[in-house]
Amino acid sequence: MRMTVIAVVGGKRSGKTTTVEALVRELAKKGYRIAAVKHIPEQDFTMDTKGKDTWRYAQAGAQTVIGISADEVATIEKADKTFSLEEILERIQGHDIVFLEGFKMLVSRVVSIPKIVVVKSRDEALEATRAYEPIIAFAGPCSTKGLGLEAPYVDALKNPAKLAEIIEVFIAKGRGKSRQA
Repeated sequence: MRMTVIAVVGGKRSGKTTTVEALVRELAKKGYRIAAVKHIPEQDFTMDTKGKDTWRYAQAGAQTVIGISADEVATIEKADKTFSLEEILERIQGHDIVFLEGFKMLVSRVVSIPKIVVVKSRDEALEATRAYEPIIAFAGPCSTKGLGLEAPYVDALKNPAKLAEIIEVFIAKGRGKSRQA
């Protein structure tokens, strides 16, 4: 199977993380190998903890720090640039589906990446139809039913299986940005 990339976009606190979480849970149960990539726009954000050994290695000048425990491997690479979409995807290997959460400016008009748009209002949904292409579904706290939009609305909390089904149909049709996994 080729790797399929799907972007989940929307405004702050719209429910993007909740939507990705529901999709990952639903699709992982079906045996898909999932990767999730989260855009973190906060300045000076670090996943490392000040004072810990890995933080100290980076402070000493290490460009790459790898922490390994019995249950996980974490790689922290110090970067002084913004990554392109291709550079992000090159870092992901061996997965069937990759969810990109956020990255709205990076993926907005990339037609090879389907979008699930998470909205808090009907106005946001209408605005999204002008900002994103293609949209395969809407999710979030505000239903888009009655707006005459092509993409269906699915409540990811109440019906994650339906949202996962939309993705599976999309994959089966062989559409979307794919990379050999």
